[in-house]
Amino acid sequence: MPVTQTIAIAMSVCVALFAVFPLTDTDIWWHLACAREWVTTWTPVREPVVNVHELFQQAVAFEFNLGGAPLLVAFKAFLWGLVFALFLWPSVRTRQDNVIANSQQNVIANSVGVKQSIKPLAFFAVILFIFRYQFEIRPVLFSLLFLGVYWNVLPWLFVGAIDRSKTKVIASVLLILSLQWIWCKSQGLYILGPIFAMIVLSTYLFEMWKLGKKIHAKVEASRIFLVVLLLLIPFFHRDGLNLFLYPFGLLDRLLGLSPSAAIFASEIAENRSPFTLLMAGENVLQSVLMIVLCVTGIAWVFRKVILERSLAIGSKACSVEGYRTLWLLITAILALIAERNFVLFLPVFFAVGVKCWPRSCPCKHGRNARPTHLFYSLLPTSNRLLSTVYSLLPTLLIAFILGLWLRSMSNYDSMVAYQRVPVAAAEWMKSHSHSGRLFNDDRAGGYLAFVNPSDSTYIDGRFILKTAEFFETYLRYAEYPQAFIRDAGTQNIDRVLLPLRYYARWGKLLWALDSAENWHVAFRDSLFVVMDRTGR
Repeated sequence: MPVTQTIAIAMSVCVALFAVFPLTDTDIWWHLACAREWVTTWTPVREPVVNVHELFQQAVAFEFNLGGAPLLVAFKAFLWGLVFALFLWPSVRTRQDNVIANSQQNVIANSVGVKQSIKPLAFFAVILFIFRYQFEIRPVLFSLLFLGVYWNVLPWLFVGAIDRSKTKVIASVLLILSLQWIWCKSQGLYILGPIFAMIVLSTYLFEMWKLGKKIHAKVEASRIFLVVLLLLIPFFHRDGLNLFLYPFGLLDRLLGLSPSAAIFASEIAENRSPFTLLMAGENVLQSVLMIVLCVTGIAWVFRKVILERSLAIGSKACSVEGYRTLWLLITAILALIAERNFVLFLPVFFAVGVKCWPRSCPCKHGRNARPTHLFYSLLPTSNRLLSTVYSLLPTLLIAFILGLWLRSMSNYDSMVAYQRVPVAAAEWMKSHSHSGRLFNDDRAGGYLAFVNPSDSTYIDGRFILKTAEFFETYLRYAEYPQAFIRDAGTQNIDRVLLPLRYYARWGKLLWALDSAENWHVAFRDSLFVVMDRTGR
């Protein structure tokens, strides 16, 4: 089996295995709640309201209703493995073509492919294990799945010969258009589809122009029309213009381009840069590795561009590589802007890494390469022993990582991360109603809406539905408890649910409420507390 195929299969399996952990992302619960009935908080929301995640919500709700949290975890693990398989496939296919083209290389690849694959696989396995909690069940998973299909299909459509089967071309176009239609109602990052198509087509046309090759006007016009059509797909939905404009609002909230969005860019953890997280001492190991990997990817891109210019490389292969190189650069920059974008970068980085890993390339050995067993026979016994031990280290590292994963699995007593959502508190609240309004931590809002829809929440994870002024007031309550106690009376808030451990920014407010005469603890466990107000 060729080296890259061995690595790709093993890596996809590792991703699927490492994605098996409880539902730690709290947003999944309001997605499930919205699949049942559109949920709004009792506090004001921004207009217009566009449910861009509708089809994602219906898909995850189907899985959850069929098999609960365990099946939903299995579903997301399968999809994550599929995502990496889709991104890795072009590299595997290209390397297989190169190997088949040279019988000598084919012999070498088959004889030492498994041994060659161990070292890069060990490196990739460590990276995947460290970032395993990035493999959540979020709408971005669907975006990556669609991008993985585009990663394979669009280069075939846009690059190369025009004398192709019309049936296959039409089927591919319909597939892309259908996926884009679904994507527009799965996540706001659907804009990445036409952007990626534009990049693939642009790099191809640029290479054709640079090489002085003939451009077929009608064919290229049809390809450009397809890109434009992908961009206009939102107008084929009921939301139309509002859906088309949705990604621009996301960009504003991500970068804090407008004053009203600055607080979202600075206060929401996932929207902060790895540099910001590192300086704040949050997720230090992950932040450092994100920066290192992204900078490595950017450096590789610039090195490749400079090298290709100096060697004047130009061919069909070069144009194929162009879109991968540019997309790696774009995703690396996005990941350095916000931590949440790292999942867009990781599959691309691995796809490029598998293709460019120096020791995984049979052609690096040249035509005079000797089989590994012959190389060992020429070494002194002591050197052979040292080489054997050295080759075993990556294998031991992989075994150690898998052992850590198995150990972590034994610690899961539920596929619902009850440390992050108020499982016990929500059950208590269902049987102990209150007459006023509820104030809750944002990460608990989705779960409360799912398990207890009769009690409207104050806020949930859909920050884009709230104004920056509202969110600023919400955060100020954590630092100035007296402001909350004053506003609770005017807003008829008589119940508070807050975390004690995870995301526990509410210590000052809890202490103030516990000291107030008309507030008392109604329910408490080791993770969450419910406090009720008595009197006026």
